[in-house]
Amino acid sequence: MDILKIAAFSYQGKGGNPAGVVFSDTMPSAEEMLKIAADVGYSETAFLVKQAEGWRVRYFAPEREVPFCGHATIASGAALGEHFGAGTYTLYLNQGEISVSAEKSADGNFTATLQSPETWSVDAPGEYVDKVLAAFHLERGSLNPDFPVRFAFAGAKHLILTVKDHKTLSEMSYPFEVVKSLMAKADIVTINILWCESQTLFHSRNAFASGGVYEDPATGAAAAALAGYLRDINWQGAKSFTILQGEDMGMPSRLLVQYSSKTGERVAVSGEARYIST
Repeated sequence: MDILKIAAFSYQGKGGNPAGVVFSDTMPSAEEMLKIAADVGYSETAFLVKQAEGWRVRYFAPEREVPFCGHATIASGAALGEHFGAGTYTLYLNQGEISVSAEKSADGNFTATLQSPETWSVDAPGEYVDKVLAAFHLERGSLNPDFPVRFAFAGAKHLILTVKDHKTLSEMSYPFEVVKSLMAKADIVTINILWCESQTLFHSRNAFASGGVYEDPATGAAAAALAGYLRDINWQGAKSFTILQGEDMGMPSRLLVQYSSKTGERVAVSGEARYIST
């Protein structure tokens, strides 16, 4: 089985979040896909099978299937563009469908844009938030009060925490098994910790213990969920903004996000993609 290895949301030809992309005539069993994802060792691998006018896709982390993965979708878009030409492709998820478009850039690589599933967000229970903060060695006073702590969804569920300064973000650490258990209790895929530098720029670190990975260097699903969250809290910043992620991992990544004012509407997340030499 040919496994393509593509880094999504790379920045100036470097960094990005590696994903596996597998094209198959028939969808492998869940057990086989889980094993392949674990062998590949990336935070997610996408499995694609031609279906109707689009492609059936499933996403697997090393330890679980995830309902939607942004960076693996961007990687899939680049692979589809490379194999079948620039354009827009329909992707059928376990629940619902999305689209990804691919366009060849001047350097010969592809950029891709996904349209996320619809979004929603709700306040996170105070007792749960306190447990998460304690695990990350944070206090309520560490958080930016302009950004309430909420669960946010755009195909997968995330917890949004926004800290007051970049130093706090750069010092992120947590006990893996404790946080993995907390994530399982709330059925969240990542904990998205952010610092808002300006009305057009966020910095992010993303704990992904639920998938067996300590930290994700670029998380498109969380980026889409963040946009839906910002819309829900009536954030007055720009509706087109950039997220810089992966800097503290030495894997700089850039995610470009655009959303409308309409509650729940799909969010566009874009990024570069580069093939990984093996």
